[in-house]
Amino acid sequence: MVVQSNGHLSPLPLDRDLRSLGPRDRVRPGDGAGGSVLDAWGGPVGTHAAVGRQRFWTPLRVIMMVTVVFLALGFFSKAACLVTTSPTDGSAPGLNWTGQQYYKACYADPLPLYAVQGLASGELPYRYMWVGDDGGARYMEYPVVSGMFQYAIAQAAKAWHAIAPGGPIEVVKYFVLGCVILAFLWMVAVWATYLSAGRRPWDTLLMAASPLIIFQAFTNYDLMAVAFASVALLLWARSRPVWAGVVLGIGVAAKLYPLFLFGALLVVAIRRRRFVDLGKAAGAAVAAWLAVNLPIMIPFPEGWSEFFRLNSDRPANPESIYAVIGTLTGWEGFDAGLAAGEAPATLNTVSLVLFALGCVAVLVIGLTAATTPRIAQLAFLIVAVFLLTNKVWSPQYSLWLVPLAVLAVPRAKLLVPWMVFDALLWVAHMSYFHGVANKGIGPELFHPLVLVRDLMVVAICVVVIREIYRPHLDLVRMAHQGTPEGPDPLAGVLADPGEPLVGPPADDDHDDEARGVRQTEDTTG
Repeated sequence: MVVQSNGHLSPLPLDRDLRSLGPRDRVRPGDGAGGSVLDAWGGPVGTHAAVGRQRFWTPLRVIMMVTVVFLALGFFSKAACLVTTSPTDGSAPGLNWTGQQYYKACYADPLPLYAVQGLASGELPYRYMWVGDDGGARYMEYPVVSGMFQYAIAQAAKAWHAIAPGGPIEVVKYFVLGCVILAFLWMVAVWATYLSAGRRPWDTLLMAASPLIIFQAFTNYDLMAVAFASVALLLWARSRPVWAGVVLGIGVAAKLYPLFLFGALLVVAIRRRRFVDLGKAAGAAVAAWLAVNLPIMIPFPEGWSEFFRLNSDRPANPESIYAVIGTLTGWEGFDAGLAAGEAPATLNTVSLVLFALGCVAVLVIGLTAATTPRIAQLAFLIVAVFLLTNKVWSPQYSLWLVPLAVLAVPRAKLLVPWMVFDALLWVAHMSYFHGVANKGIGPELFHPLVLVRDLMVVAICVVVIREIYRPHLDLVRMAHQGTPEGPDPLAGVLADPGEPLVGPPADDDHDDEARGVRQTEDTTG
């Protein structure tokens, strides 16, 4: 028998290595949601447990494994749309899209656009033109990085098909190759967000296991922009403003929304009165954006500008707040009676003004809060305002919010219901597009569901704003304050480690929650 330091007897000799993370350092996912389930499964951690010594299953590896599982589910959700026909008249086989893309909810933009945008015939994007349904000239509708990405994948698919003509048809090979690369980019985004989470790495599990990935990972190419934005935030957090700007510039050349991250950085820079590094990042972003755009912009100006023309000419899409208001009130919209191809000028102006007012509101919040808001909080608010006020909210756009939400307000009880509902909204979206004549739902059923999703996002914004004004409720801030990097793990060169510590009021009901739990990855493996 061995006498322990606490006076208890141990039947066997103690191990030489008794290192363990203390209660304040033990990993606990998110806000503790699901803790009762975990305790029922394996029981609570024992008093003498050696915690934090797992050499292989570190938090990052567990999160990456979950990421792969959900990406696989995302691919399987599109598999029904990869079924090909077997014609008996001698014609070439093709995709069986006789409505099942809607009633099986497997629709994915890359599949029909492969032929429409000239990729199937090997045409160079932005140079290739075709005649649209309205009789006007049409070009590749994506920004340069996204468009050339599709072209590169198409060329790889053609090479694969030339080497192995058997098996899946060419468009399926194109889609599969795209999915593989997009899956890798999502894993990069999860990795970057994991590192950006600082002392709360398990919060990233909410991103890895997001239900939105199941339906939206491969609907379009938005995972590319999400990866660029996530890596840019990590580079900024690591005090690499120039490289962060370069990545943001390339990200904006893939999708517009990474540009909004500069708004969050600007608010913090104004609070800190530090603009040099932000200027460097902005200059690097402009240089990177020009570097990838000029080779297309100069020789093919009409094709290059198609993205901007299309976004100007598009009407409100079914998931925009304007379409919802129209259905619920009978309102015909700002630009009723427009001719085909005519831009909705009033709607464009109203949408832009509302977004600008939302950005001003975020600026006011950022400047009037007692403590400097975290970059993730501001970035989430700006992107959410854009989606709520924009005339287009494509289903996959919700992916933009996921990493920002995880970093801004890592509360599973708040984020999981929104992500589940938003993911299932895809099924309703497909039924709506299938049409009432095909036993789909009509706008009177679809648009109230969209409104519920919008209100859930608004609720998350309210919680974020509440935590900005009551920073002792901010789990991330409370886990990082007093550390060398300061209370914001993303602040980077804008960090202020000397910012006064925030403590909960003596009568605060959320005392334990507000203090947060430090989450540290096991570094022994």
